[in-house]
Amino acid sequence: MTLVLRYSARSDRGLVRQNNQDAVYAGPRLLALADGMGGHAAGEVASSLVISALAPLDEDQPGDDLLAELREATFEGNAAITRHVAESPDLEGMGTTLTAILFAGTRLGLVHVGDSRCYQLRDGSFAQITKDDTFVQSLIDEGRITEDEAHTHPQRSLLLRAITGAEVEPSLTIREARAGDRYLLCSDGLSGPVSDETLAETLRQYQDPRECADRLIELALRGGGPDNITCIVADVLDVDYGDDAPIIGGAAGDGSEDGIVGADTAASRASATTLPRALPRRVEPAAASHPDRPHRRTAVRVGIAVAGLLVLLAVGGWLARSWVMQQYYVGTDSQQVVIYQGVRGSVLGVPLQTVAERSDITLSDLPEDARNTVTAGIPASNGLDGARGTVARLHQRMLPVCPTEQPATTTPPAPAGAAQPDPNAPPDPNAPPTDTTPLPTVTPEPGLTCRPAS
Repeated sequence: MTLVLRYSARSDRGLVRQNNQDAVYAGPRLLALADGMGGHAAGEVASSLVISALAPLDEDQPGDDLLAELREATFEGNAAITRHVAESPDLEGMGTTLTAILFAGTRLGLVHVGDSRCYQLRDGSFAQITKDDTFVQSLIDEGRITEDEAHTHPQRSLLLRAITGAEVEPSLTIREARAGDRYLLCSDGLSGPVSDETLAETLRQYQDPRECADRLIELALRGGGPDNITCIVADVLDVDYGDDAPIIGGAAGDGSEDGIVGADTAASRASATTLPRALPRRVEPAAASHPDRPHRRTAVRVGIAVAGLLVLLAVGGWLARSWVMQQYYVGTDSQQVVIYQGVRGSVLGVPLQTVAERSDITLSDLPEDARNTVTAGIPASNGLDGARGTVARLHQRMLPVCPTEQPATTTPPAPAGAAQPDPNAPPDPNAPPTDTTPLPTVTPEPGLTCRPAS
């Protein structure tokens, strides 16, 4: 008889967030979940770095000291964040929670930092086995507020501990694993909108881990889905395992099925790692047959390589966005000259620029060549200051204000007593000649030679 894990993982961006900053890994020995924070893309980088640091723990034979392995891997993830912040100072402030289980037959090690949670359902009794590292939890511990009051406390999201690259000591515990145990690992995107009572009822009602995980995500979305939602549902089973008994892994990526994977026997790696995505994604264990040891090791290496690649993609995406947001150019918005932050164009219908500043210049204030140049966009070579300098130069090129029409005037009569010329007098030969040719007149044209008065 051998204790094994049967598990399912799900991750969804929710209904409010624009991206998914949660990361999850589910394998026959390792169940890990991280909830990133720290800006539009930095959170997904932090969570992915930490999950990638833990992924190698999903090995055939875990060591005797489960907690030492978890602690060392957590420190490696923390160090990876430190290195990335040093290389990209704009990532300063990013961080992540971490809740992970390392399974070894009758024992399991649990590591925890932050407010993601791990619950246990044993013999019908449901309990949270991690403690939130939050300000409101400290108030509850001190008896200053109740758990009901904590749900509406204005600082309920304030973390006291997280993996940010600074020194941190994770909570580490060893627990006994029993056949029939069910574990739920989840981010606060699930535990926030869904009560513990509803979580317990759902874990009892749905026997299949995949169906249970699907239902939990559905409940969080019905509760408003204010945050990314990620969960792992894992059952500890006691099954017969012989030399010829097949190992059935979970579905490979499409979520069509789940399977059982032996904990103390040769098994292929069954894992899935998610980085933030724009669309909900199910994360399921990959299908397994009964491969030999070289194949198992290859699968582990492939899984780790994929996790590393996803981290690189997340970092690359963040760096690309950071570069875009450092660009400025002068353009137009509804005939008004404005300064844009970003670059011209869009990706999948999402514009890559936003209006940073507006000027008091309209296109009709400028000569035609300047209008054409502004309409095409004038890149700024020195950030926002360079764009402001371009606007200042456009001010100097503004057309003169169109003159207003003057009312017709009449020649005033000569004052009384003034000498009047004699119309019958002969012309004075000494008088200068008079040019009677009319002078040419230029009619101002608004938008071409002048600009309308404001």
